[in-house]
Formats: sequence, C-alpha cells, structure tokens
Amino acid sequence: MFDVPFWLWIAFAATVVVSLAVDLLAHRSAHVIGFKEAAAWSGLWVSLALVFGATVFLVLGPTAGTEYTTAWLLEKSLSVDNLFVFALIFAYFKVPRAYQHRVLFFGVIGALVFRGIFLAAGVAVVNRFTAVLFAFAAILFYSVYKILKGEEESFDPGKSFAVRLLRKVIPVRDTYAGPKFFVKEAGKHVATPLLAVVAAIEAADLIFAVDSVPAVLAVSDDTFIVYTSNAFAILGLRALYFMLSGLLDRFHYLSKGLAIILGFIGVKLILQATHKIVSPSVPEIPSPVSLAVIVVVLAVSVFLSLRRPPDTDDGDTGGPGEEVLTSPEHKNVK
Repeated sequence: MFDVPFWLWIAFAATVVVSLAVDLLAHRSAHVIGFKEAAAWSGLWVSLALVFGATVFLVLGPTAGTEYTTAWLLEKSLSVDNLFVFALIFAYFKVPRAYQHRVLFFGVIGALVFRGIFLAAGVAVVNRFTAVLFAFAAILFYSVYKILKGEEESFDPGKSFAVRLLRKVIPVRDTYAGPKFFVKEAGKHVATPLLAVVAAIEAADLIFAVDSVPAVLAVSDDTFIVYTSNAFAILGLRALYFMLSGLLDRFHYLSKGLAIILGFIGVKLILQATHKIVSPSVPEIPSPVSLAVIVVVLAVSVFLSLRRPPDTDDGDTGGPGEEVLTSPEHKNVK
C-alpha cells in the first residue's frame, strides 16, 4: 500500500468533478456527436489520465506510476467489450443518436460509484484473505475459455435485472420524450425509455466488473491506484464509443487479444498468491512486464485487425445506435 497524501485524493476528486461538469455543459444541448468531436474529447480524457499518471509517478514513485499506467491501460482494453454492449443496448431500445451521450453520461456516473464500491471491497478481501486471488484467477480463466470458444454470455438489455426492477418501481412508456427521463401522464409520473436505457447500461457495467475487478487487483492492491486508474478509463468510454462508432466490427482480433491478456493476468494472480502463501521463492511478474505485455498484445491485435479485415456478408452492418435489431421483440420497451 502506498502512502497517498490527502491532497492527491482531493486533486483526483476535483479533476473528475470539474471534467464531468465541463462535459455536461459542453453537451447540454442534445446533438449527434461526430468523429472529430469525439476524437477531441477522447484525446482530452487520455491526456488527463496520462497527466495524472505522471503526477502519481512524481509523488508516489516509479512503482506506483507503473502500476497506475498498467491498470489504466488494462481497464481501457477490457472496456472495448463495453462498447459493443453499448451498441447492442442502443439498437435494442432504438435510442436516437442525439440522446446517446446523455445516457452514457449518467451511465458513467453510476459506473464510478459502483466500481468504487466493488474495488474497495476487493482490496479489503485481498488484503485479508490472500487465497481469494486463486478464485479471481479462476474467474479470469473461465472468461478466457468463453472468449476462445465463442461462448461469451449474451446480454439481453430488455431482460436485465436493472430494467425489470425499474419497470416494477415505475411505469415505462413506449415512446421517447426528447432527452427527458420522466414525463407526466394522466397526473402520474412515468419513465421514458431513456431511463430504461440507463438502467441497462448500469446492468452491463456490473456484469463487466466481474472480469475487470479481479484483473485490476492483479496489478495493484492499493485502493488509490486501482480506483483512479479505473475512473479515468471509465471517463473516456463515451468519447471512445462515439469515435469508433461504426468501426467496432473491424477490430475483430481484439477479443482474442483480450483473451490473451486475461489469461496472462490470471497467471500473474496465481504467482502472486503462491508467492505470498506458499513460498517467497516463487517469482512474481513485475508491473513493467505486465505493462509491456498489454501494450504489445493490444498493438498486435489492432494491427492484425486492420491488416486482415473481417469477411463481410450481405447482412446488416449498421453502426452503433442504428436500427440493426429488427425482430418484433426489439420494438417496444414494455
């Protein structure tokens, strides 16, 4: 655990709050976000993450700086799967492109809260019961198996627990009402489909946390490192989604790359646990090596995806947010 000065926590919180406020003001009017705007925002989020990483390096030392960078890049790479799910959710609920940023904005806020809870709990459990690292490794290996076998769990937005719970709490109308989450009908407040979409986004993040939390805890068991790296990776998700809108299917080798990364992290967890429980003579994988492996695997996956484009069929290839899911059950929220 690193001796993190209180002012660094304050600096992190202030950066997140100010950034979210600026983002909200910049997108206060609903509009379709194009590639240039998304690329500019993506560059801003990446720059903020790297500047904060440099601050961590200078204040807490090179070990903390390397762990932060590794954890941030790992979470950034794992979040690619989130982008595909975002596209699925937007298509399922037929969310107008002008309202998608608003949905993701509130989705990010929820993700920051829930990830903070999960990571804090994970750090506490790991520090108290080191053997749980073996269980975390098993979770990651199972994820690798599902990816390589093409048996990844499908996500049905309409049947997610969060959406079903929302419908029990408040009626959800079938049609949108601009960017509003609630409207008044017959003297009663009802939710619009936009609120159901936010619930589906939150439910998806909870599912991805199953892989993400154990993976990042393999990099560091320091609460500050794991949470700040996750937070900056999550903050940049919206811009990355809109920047890659319509291009996600081209990166078809990324899933295999993520499988390799998760498998590597699983091995790292086993070595860590064995080193601490069985014998100190068992070597651990240093953070610089982990960082190098993640960078190389991601670079090769992207290169191969661009070098060898996927075979295209005559089927629908609509981008995120377009009405690509056209079966009858996708037409209504209720």
